Amino acid sequence: MPVNGSVRSLRPEEAAYLAGLIDGEGTSTLSRLHKGSGRSIVVTISNTDRTLLQFVLDTVGSGCITSKRIYHPAHTPSFAYKIANRQALDLLAQVACYLKTYRAKRASLALTKYIAVTPRNGKYSSEIHRMKAEFEREFLAMGPGPRNGKRCSND
Repeated sequence: MPVNGSVRSLRPEEAAYLAGLIDGEGTSTLSRLHKGSGRSIVVTISNTDRTLLQFVLDTVGSGCITSKRIYHPAHTPSFAYKIANRQALDLLAQVACYLKTYRAKRASLALTKYIAVTPRNGKYSSEIHRMKAEFEREFLAMGPGPRNGKRCSND
């Protein structure tokens, strides 16, 4: 078992399965984890089956599962697995070669640039701050693209 919530070393079949879950039910993004903080790398997987997400948590050895808010009584309860910061990078490093969607490009960019533009002490020089903003723009521009060329009327 990993120490201090670190990501455990995944077997190839585990990494491939998790990549499929991330491609199909999840995302890798940059998110503000605390009010007023900078954006951090976050990997999430959402599902209505909490046991599946518990499997992910047990397999990875780090992260957390939260319940999502239900806005309508007819909606099924759903949950989200989330892992952030260096632990998210560790997970991405192990699953990146199996990702097939735009998330593969995001993982590659995060693995090559995120640490250089995110000092652990949180002290940003003006140059690093500029580089971080550029990284964020590039990363977030790598979205899923148009959905069949047309959007739903309620989007």
